[in-house]
Amino acid sequence: MTLFKHELKRNRISLIIWSGVISFMLGICVIIYPEMSSQMGEVSAMFADMGAFTQAFGMDQINFGEFIGYFCVECGNVLGLGGAFFAAIIGVSALAKEEKDHTAEFLLTHPISRTKVVAQKLCAVFAQIVVLNLIVAAVTVVCILIIGEEVEAGKIALLFLAYGFLQIEIAAVTFGISAFLKNAGLGIGLGLAFMLYFLNILSNITEEAEFLKYITPFSYTEGSKIIADNAIPTEYILPGMAFAVIGVVVAFLKYRKKDIA
Repeated sequence: MTLFKHELKRNRISLIIWSGVISFMLGICVIIYPEMSSQMGEVSAMFADMGAFTQAFGMDQINFGEFIGYFCVECGNVLGLGGAFFAAIIGVSALAKEEKDHTAEFLLTHPISRTKVVAQKLCAVFAQIVVLNLIVAAVTVVCILIIGEEVEAGKIALLFLAYGFLQIEIAAVTFGISAFLKNAGLGIGLGLAFMLYFLNILSNITEEAEFLKYITPFSYTEGSKIIADNAIPTEYILPGMAFAVIGVVVAFLKYRKKDIA
């Protein structure tokens, strides 16, 4: 597991920065809730009259008068997009950076097969996602306790679990893309994450676009549905995990035969 440890060490600064930024932003959103709680009734009424915009972000199914409703929106905005961008960056650069940084020749002269290279890099990507979510979850719980709100452990755990699956799916898909690239492909990873976020918004606005929910991982992270059903929507998460598996399989198949510069 030497390469696995090397990857974690190599990306530790990036992991610390992303974990710190997302934790800080989500923690601040939680801390300011007591100041905003008195205005939540007006906020709910305002969003109720915004038509398609309300549906696009699932705000028509959330009670802003309750902390968990407020947290669903803030968690989606901060951890949803932030986590997706982080997963896309580490996924799309995992295999491509060896050629970009001109370290491929050094790596592949070691007595380690390409299959093991891909496997250990993939494990390092998933490990970073787990660490990020554990840090963010811990900071979030501490902030909730500081403001004196009840920690609804089951619902909050489901939200974090859903976003964890989202990050794993995006990381796996971009990991597969990484096997085809000779450069880090940062723009490709971020562009894909943002496109999937936009597709979910589009699927919420019109019924004709509902089929997009089976494509974008943001469909199974909608807090309003998770809180209402007390479960992650399996009809959307199963296709998502299938896309993740395809991404991983493609990475193994392509990298084993890739002509590496």
